[in-house]
Amino acid sequence: MRVNYGGSSDLDESWLDQGWEPLMRHWLRDAVDGGVAEPNAMVLATVDAAGHPASRVVLCKDIGPDGIVFYSNYGSDKAAQLTANPHASATFGWPLIARQITLRGEVERVSSERTQRYWQSRPRGSQLGAWASQQSRPIGTRADLERALADVTARFGDAGEIPVPPQWGGFLLRPATVEFWQGKENRLHNRVRTTATDSGWRTERLQP
Repeated sequence: MRVNYGGSSDLDESWLDQGWEPLMRHWLRDAVDGGVAEPNAMVLATVDAAGHPASRVVLCKDIGPDGIVFYSNYGSDKAAQLTANPHASATFGWPLIARQITLRGEVERVSSERTQRYWQSRPRGSQLGAWASQQSRPIGTRADLERALADVTARFGDAGEIPVPPQWGGFLLRPATVEFWQGKENRLHNRVRTTATDSGWRTERLQP
């Protein structure tokens, strides 16, 4: 179970001269063009109350100079962990194009206005699902969950707009470090990391 990487131009430190965001957007477009399924999926790692790591796959819904944004129920396990320890790591892995990006930094809730703008772009079914699910809480059966969805669907009926649930919204991960990884032959992969400093960003090459 081994893949030999290589073929693309070598990742160079100069690719980050304009910052991490332009290169991340470029690689994301490459992932889309390369046929990666759900290229905005990322492994989000947090720390629980006992100091143990917890990870899950979530979808990144926005990228900007301030960081990356994802959405969740504020009553979920991940939200509770981020409230207690507002730091996280997020990794985008794209084996089809032999690249990955890892961002690490502090996490904060986004504004209600930003959440509202994204909420309005969601399909109605996803909006209803967010109301029906008490994310991360136990439930007896799948049928119980489907009944909860049916109740919510009936509650909102033909309402033109469904409001944002009070316990639902976005998180912004403000990266302190961003690492770009590119698979190369003989496991001599390219790794370039950029780190926020008081005077800007410092970029350095790491050994594989």
